[in-house]
Amino acid sequence: MEHVTAPPLDPERTADGDADTRRPMSWRVAAWTAGLLLAGASAVLGCRAADTDAVTPVPQLLAFLPWLLAPAAAALLLAAYGRWRVGLVWAVAVLGGLAWFTEPYGKVVEPDGRPVADLRVLASNVEFGRGAPGLVKAVRERKPDLVFVSECDRACQDLLRERLPESAYPYRVAAGGDGADGSVILANVPLERAAGVRGTLGMPGAVADVKGVRVRLQLAHPMPPTAGDVDRWRRELGALRDYAAAGDGQPTVLAGDFNATQDHAAFRSILDEGLRDAARVAGSSRTPTWPTALPRPFGAQIDHVLASPDFGARDVRFVEIGNTDHRAVQLDLTLHRP
Repeated sequence: MEHVTAPPLDPERTADGDADTRRPMSWRVAAWTAGLLLAGASAVLGCRAADTDAVTPVPQLLAFLPWLLAPAAAALLLAAYGRWRVGLVWAVAVLGGLAWFTEPYGKVVEPDGRPVADLRVLASNVEFGRGAPGLVKAVRERKPDLVFVSECDRACQDLLRERLPESAYPYRVAAGGDGADGSVILANVPLERAAGVRGTLGMPGAVADVKGVRVRLQLAHPMPPTAGDVDRWRRELGALRDYAAAGDGQPTVLAGDFNATQDHAAFRSILDEGLRDAARVAGSSRTPTWPTALPRPFGAQIDHVLASPDFGARDVRFVEIGNTDHRAVQLDLTLHRP
C-alpha cells in the first residue's frame, strides 16, 4: 500500500493567511496598532450610527467625528504594511462609515410665503467677558439686528451698554451675571422678556416684534460635556429641545454656544423638532467655531443659529473677535410668512 505523507503545517500562516509567529516584528506591531486605532474609531462610529451619545469619552470624541478619518486612514496604511487583510477590510468599512456621517445632517427646504423682513444675527461666546471689546468692534462694523452673547458677565454687560448706544440697541434681555453664567440678547427690534430655558448657565428668552410678526428668541448655552457633566449637558440640551417643540409653528430663532455638533444625538434631537441649522442652510455646516487656537479647518462647530422653517438663511460668516476661544457666527435671515 502506498503511503501519502501530509505536508507539514506552515507555522508562518494564520487562519486568514497572514504570517503568525515568524512574521517580522514590524508587521505584527503595525497590525496591532491598526487594530487599536480601528477599535477606538469603530466605537465612536457605532455610537453615531446607533444615535446615542453614550458616556465619556464618546461625547467628547463625537465633537471631532470627521477628524477620526485621520486615524482610520493611518490604520489602513498600517494594515497594508502589516499584511493584515482583515484589517484592510475593517479600515475601509470604518472610512466609509465616517465619510457617510460627515455629510451635513438634515434636509434644506426653501421657506414658503412672501419675504417679510431681513434680520442679521450675530451669536458670540466672549469667554468670561474677555472678548467683549472685540465683540463691540464687530457689532459696530457689521450692524446685526439681533446679538446673542454667551459668557457675558456684569462687566461685559456694562461695557456693551457703554459702547453700544441705546439708540442702536434699545432692547436688551439678560440672565445671570457672574463669570460664564451671564448672557444677554441685544436687539434693534422691539423685545419683550419671556421665560428663558432653565439651566446651570444663564439662558435668557424673549419675543421680538418683527414688522408685526412675533418671533420667539432663545439664547442657548448648556453646560459642556466634560467628564463629570455629560448627564447635565444631555438634560440641558433636552430642555432646549422641549423649547423648540413648544413653538407650535411660531417663528423661532435659537442661537448661541450649544457645546454640541451635528454628530451629537442630543443636538440632532433639537433639529428634529423642526428647527434648521442656518449655517447648514447657507452651506457651511462643518466650519469650526471652537477652539480658535486651532487653525481652520480644524476644530468643531459648536456655535449655531437655529431657525424655524419660516426663515431663509444666507451669507454666513465666522468672525474672529479676539480674546475668546470661540468664533462668532454671523448670518442673514429672511422671515417669510404665508
